[in-house]
Amino acid sequence: MKVQVEIDCTPAEARAFLGLPDVSPLNEAMVAEMQDRMKANVAAMQPEELMKTWTSFGLQAQDQFRRLMEAAVK
Repeated sequence: MKVQVEIDCTPAEARAFLGLPDVSPLNEAMVAEMQDRMKANVAAMQPEELMKTWTSFGLQAQDQFRRLMEAAVK
C-alpha cells in the first residue's frame, strides 16, 4: 500500500507546524553584522591598498624562496 500526501504551505508555516524555532531575527542580525563588517573593510579593497598588500607579500615570498635556495646549495 502506498500513500502520497502533498502539503502546500510556506516555509514559515512548515516550521510552525513542526515546532521548529523562528530564526528570522537571528538571520537578520547576522546579515546586518556582515554588512557592517564589509562596509568597514571597503578601504582594504581600494587599488592602492591592494597593491601595497600584494607587493609586501611578494617581496616576503621572494626573500623566503631565495633563502630556501641558498640553504639547498649549502
